[in-house]
Amino acid sequence: MKKLILLFQVSIFFLTLPNTYPQGGWISQQSGTTEVLFGVSFMDANNVTAVGSFGKIIKSTDGGISWVAQTSTVGDGLRSVFYVDVNNGISVGDFNSIIKSTNGGTNWIFQTSGTSSFLNSVSFTDPNTGTAVGWDGTIIRTTNGGTDWISQSSGTTNTLYGVSFTDANHGTVVGDGGLILRTTDGGTTWNTQSSGTTSNLNSVTFTDVNTGTAVGAYSTILRTTDGGVNWTSQTSGVQGVFYDVSFSDADNGTAVGNGGVIVRTINGGANWTSQSSGTTLRLFGVSFTDSNNGIIVGEDGIILTTSTGGTSVNQISSEIPERISLYPNYPNPFNPTTTIRFAINEPGLAILKIYDVLGNEVETLVSEEKLAGEYEVEFNGDALTSGVYFYQLKANLFNQTNKMLLMK
Repeated sequence: MKKLILLFQVSIFFLTLPNTYPQGGWISQQSGTTEVLFGVSFMDANNVTAVGSFGKIIKSTDGGISWVAQTSTVGDGLRSVFYVDVNNGISVGDFNSIIKSTNGGTNWIFQTSGTSSFLNSVSFTDPNTGTAVGWDGTIIRTTNGGTDWISQSSGTTNTLYGVSFTDANHGTVVGDGGLILRTTDGGTTWNTQSSGTTSNLNSVTFTDVNTGTAVGAYSTILRTTDGGVNWTSQTSGVQGVFYDVSFSDADNGTAVGNGGVIVRTINGGANWTSQSSGTTLRLFGVSFTDSNNGIIVGEDGIILTTSTGGTSVNQISSEIPERISLYPNYPNPFNPTTTIRFAINEPGLAILKIYDVLGNEVETLVSEEKLAGEYEVEFNGDALTSGVYFYQLKANLFNQTNKMLLMK
């Protein structure tokens, strides 16, 4: 037995770490279209709508698993969609397009925007009160559900890409050159805020009147907790362009971008970790209905869904442990399933694998970036023969192997 263990230890010493991560907690769904999807919005936990090029609108009533095309009243690209409840939604896009639905998308009605600009983003706080932004510094406002749209003075000709309102009065707009504008009176006045960057900002979201995050080019992530008086740069660890960001609460958020990039935080952006999308397509839109359930859309009609916040093992605690640990599996002996628990004391790549007594890899249970915390994952040995198996955790400079016994 000692020789077998020695052989196992020697064999795993020469194993090469994988170059790519498994898809993890993001699952690809069939959208029924190859059009580019730019925007997505949850209507409630089950109903969600996505919009895209050539006026494409699709809707799901099962949380994003299956999708049905809806009839659009525009032929131009739709860049953003926002639902305030299961019935009332607005979508905006190219060539000043604005369409509205009051019955969950069964019918879409064209509205007159009063501008000739392309519109990039829209935000509503109730069925009547909303703001849309776009090219040439365009900001338009409605207080009657879009029957009338009134132009507001932004004080800039920069293109505006993102808007977020938390109530009828408090809103933030972002755009070219790191521009951030803030209003506290429903857009009657817009004041410039210092972003600390000249990178284009593509999206912004606020979870309350003070707490918000903006993302953009050159991997830019900015965070405020005082309504934008101060914006602090955050580091994601990835390079590229972020196109959209969604926070379900002050702590839990996801940003998406080019090359299939997905980054996730569970502590307000103090740490961001990469998640595997399983694609290199550009991801343009993301929406979460709570900390676990989210949808991403992008090029070629791609749709990704998650019910685990994008992670593939369950995190049982977000408290930062003193050290990295690999705990004894339980039960042990087991038949056919056992639970393996481990702790990570700082963000990084965690790899958990199963081997047989000859050092052959049986299964990879975990291979992805993890935030600090405690995790557990279930291993199912139903397809294996009885005998001794080993599970190994590699994280940062930590490397530990434990033994377990499958008895059938």
